[in-house]
Amino acid sequence: MAAKSRTPSTELEVDGRTVRISNPDRVYFPEAGHTKLDLANYYVSVGDGIVNALRERPCMLHRFPEGIEGEKVHQKRLPRGAPDWVETAHVTFPRWNRTADELCVTELASVIWAVQMSTVEFHPWNSRRGDVERPDEWRIDLDPGEQCDFATVRRVAGVAQEVLDELGAVGWPKTTGSHGLHVYVRITPEHGFQDVRRAALAFAREVERRTEDATTTWWRKDRDPTQVFVDYNQNARDHTIAAAYSVRGRPDARVSAPLTWDEVPDVDPADFTISTMPQRYADLGDLHAGIDDAVYDIGPLLEWADRDEAEGAEPVPDPED
Repeated sequence: MAAKSRTPSTELEVDGRTVRISNPDRVYFPEAGHTKLDLANYYVSVGDGIVNALRERPCMLHRFPEGIEGEKVHQKRLPRGAPDWVETAHVTFPRWNRTADELCVTELASVIWAVQMSTVEFHPWNSRRGDVERPDEWRIDLDPGEQCDFATVRRVAGVAQEVLDELGAVGWPKTTGSHGLHVYVRITPEHGFQDVRRAALAFAREVERRTEDATTTWWRKDRDPTQVFVDYNQNARDHTIAAAYSVRGRPDARVSAPLTWDEVPDVDPADFTISTMPQRYADLGDLHAGIDDAVYDIGPLLEWADRDEAEGAEPVPDPED
């Protein structure tokens, strides 16, 4: 995947595709000095990993046309001017009576083309275009409150791992690229978004029962700011979070980095940037490579949800409230 100069642009050869990068020297991350071309080269360096994280999923793009200190554009529809080999997924938004053809990554060149269109962050759905209405990914989002330190997030992740182990589910942890941790679980695509959210809430309540560090309180104003919110709502339809290997729009060019469970107790999210991840990836490969081989049926969690509601727990709230 060699680059050749052509002022004022550069061409990257990506798996047989030629992707032109305009303004390659534009600085996207002033604090770290990283340019648009640096961003593209980072995604090339973790190519199999980012494609694995995005493959066949409708994807919202977070674009920064002037770099991360400029305007941030949340792009659902595929930007204009896409080559004919860039694929899409057609999705509907019933609440607004709208539709969109979103980027649907099937190869690395599509990722690099999105970078050419000023994309920094990739936020995929937890379902795939073959059946957009049935998620195949359950997402556990450990979101710290304003006064919650990261050591607390790590402790809650340990409790989450304990519950997953008891369920016989395999969790795949990663940093968010911000202040929290995510854990992904591949699930059978047999349930709609509402059932997956009910299952996620039942799991979150079990974590909450086991540690005072966790909460499932819905309204932010009612939460203890020193606790970790186990955010089951990230499993709602059209709610997206940064993919594994996605860069984040932060000054240090931080990355949402896959982890091993052994790393979680001591992890520091600041260690993973577009400067450090290429070597880590070269050494370790894609730590989420096996996720599609570890599929869990959420039936037991739905039984937990039924039990909790029978005992007086509130049903899963409307995600738009």
